[in-house]
Amino acid sequence: MPVNTAPRSLCLLRLSALGDATHALALVRALQRGMPGLAITWIIGKGEARLLEGLDGVEFIVFDKKAGLAGFRELRGKLAGRRFDVLLHLQLALRAGLASTLVRADRRIGFDRARSKEGHSLFINERIAAGGHHVLDAFLQFLAPLGIAPGPVEWRMPVPEAAHAWAAEQLPGDQPTLLVSPCSSHPLRNWRADRYAAVADHAAARGWRVVLCGGRSQLERDTADAILAAMSAPALDLVGKDTLKQLLALLARASLVLTPDSGPTHLANAMGTAVLGLHACTDAGRSGPYSDTRWCVNRYPEAVAQFLKIPPGDVRWGRRVEFPGVMDLVTVPDVLERFDAYAAAADGRGRLPR
Repeated sequence: MPVNTAPRSLCLLRLSALGDATHALALVRALQRGMPGLAITWIIGKGEARLLEGLDGVEFIVFDKKAGLAGFRELRGKLAGRRFDVLLHLQLALRAGLASTLVRADRRIGFDRARSKEGHSLFINERIAAGGHHVLDAFLQFLAPLGIAPGPVEWRMPVPEAAHAWAAEQLPGDQPTLLVSPCSSHPLRNWRADRYAAVADHAAARGWRVVLCGGRSQLERDTADAILAAMSAPALDLVGKDTLKQLLALLARASLVLTPDSGPTHLANAMGTAVLGLHACTDAGRSGPYSDTRWCVNRYPEAVAQFLKIPPGDVRWGRRVEFPGVMDLVTVPDVLERFDAYAAAADGRGRLPR
């Protein structure tokens, strides 16, 4: 279709992960605002679809990336006979590129050459412009080829009232609350349990309620148990006890979220809650909380210099420094300093004045 023709149908391909689905949601909101009549179909992963269930104005097609060839056959069946005006190819992984071949679209818009990898260039016929250091800013670059100005970033996560009611039962009242989500899906990004415990005890000694949250994996259970065993103060243990929708409500009710580079970083940010992010494997400027990185500890430049042996300015966009011991660059005093700075700026409920 001609580039200057407004599309009527658009397919967005972003399978994972939870944080990146949250970034893509901001893109969807901008698309809906800029082209109100646009029919949007999103090819998405299973967990990400549960997270965004109830999203208005979007058709989800779930692709089970763990199902192998059966997953591709199922996706082909769901897309049979359909054609879109535009495909926004938001994922660089080869598996996503192969899935994109099942999408018939006139315009196939993908990343710029500098960010392309794993054969991404083979599956597109247009590119976004270079620019945008944060992942969300890179996603918003996909608006320009469609003639849409980004405007203010918004998420409006779909969270049912029942989830908010459940969170209020777990965290009643207005006590300042530190929500600790200690595990990333990338284990080398995780901090030591005794260090989480030291920060949690520090918060509790200052009158804060401490809550642990996480999924149902054995790693998350073991990590939570190690933190609780190392703590002197009591903490509320909600690890493995919530759904994704309830997690969103918990994050909204918390005052501050302590976590490594993980999905809850971006979920909390989307729900309007401040994040004390722990970064060494990844750059807080690229993958930290989009709205406010002031409370993060960012040791990524030191990690690049120490583990990759190159100047931080020479590192490629998105390069991870995932080596054993890299997160030890983030120290307890680093995190306590950021916690105290946040607590000093917050009101009696642990919230920043608006």
